[in-house]
Order: sequence, then structure tokens, then C-alpha cells
Amino acid sequence: MLDQATYTPRFKGIYADTIRAALKEEFGYKNDMMIPRLDKIVINMGVGEAVKDTKKVKKAAEELSLIAGQKAVVTHAKKSIAGFRVREEMPLGCKVTLRGDKMYEFLDRLITIALPRVRDFRGVKPTSFDGRGNYAMGLKEQLVFPEINFDNVDEVLGMDIIICTTANTDAEAKALLKNFNMPFTA
Repeated sequence: MLDQATYTPRFKGIYADTIRAALKEEFGYKNDMMIPRLDKIVINMGVGEAVKDTKKVKKAAEELSLIAGQKAVVTHAKKSIAGFRVREEMPLGCKVTLRGDKMYEFLDRLITIALPRVRDFRGVKPTSFDGRGNYAMGLKEQLVFPEINFDNVDEVLGMDIIICTTANTDAEAKALLKNFNMPFTA
């Protein structure tokens, strides 16, 4: 059994030992607090079939909780939209926000285990930054994570993953993620 008091996630140690120094040298930061770091990771699953069957949202929330290692929150519709047969307060998806050690653990599993298991994977888009140092990407299926048992999956669902950093520019955020070995395409 792991002792929680002494356990540090692998990526957190790599960031403290090597990435901070590399970023400080590359961008010439005068103060250590200027060095970009990971702030949070938000994982969101939209369940379009929830309009017909609300049980699918519960199943998606359970799978997202397994992937993230933290309980997922069910999201509800804010407005009624007749064209989509959506009523106010109808459950439509789920999300989870990871911070601290769980965030580093998830990023480690995403980069080293999940992304290499994606079919026909050639790398992630280097242009998916928002201008403020945050990176967004999507996965088409939850089956790339080893926590999901293939036999228990009723429906293949995609997810959005947003990596929020404290970087001020996209170049700084890209350098931070590159040092974590994020597989950007050329």
C-alpha cells in the first residue's frame, strides 16, 4: 500500500526537477513565480443520446469517474430548446475538474498510455491553443483508457480535455506541454 504522505506523482516530480529550469532558461524569467505551470484539467463528456434515455448520462458519469479517479458531476441544460427536444434542467452530460496530484496523474496516463492507444494516432494538433495558454483536445472514444472494461461499454462516447496553464502566451504553454512529452504533430 502506498503511503499518501510520501507519494508524489511522476509528472509533478519531473516538472519540479527539470521542466521549471528548462522553461526559466528558455524564456529568461526573472522570478520563479513567472514560470508557467499546470493549473487544472477539465474533462467533459456530452451525451447526445441523453434526450431519449437519461440512464446513459449516469453510465457516462461512472465511466468518467473511473477515468479521472474523481467523482464526475452531471451537467444539466440551462434552457429549453424545442428543436433538440431538450427541456430545462434535463441531464445532458458530465464533467470533472482535476487539480493537484490527480491532475498530474491523469496527464501522465493520458500522454503515456491513452494517446498511444488511439487508432491511427499521428499526434495532437499544435494549433488548439486559445491564445491565453490553455490547450483543448478531443478523444473520440473512452476505450483508450485502461480503466474502462471493453465488455461493459454500452456506447462509445467521446470527451473533451482542456488543459489549463498559468502561461500568458500560447508559445509558453506549448513549451510547457512539450516538456511533458505531449506528442504534437510537426
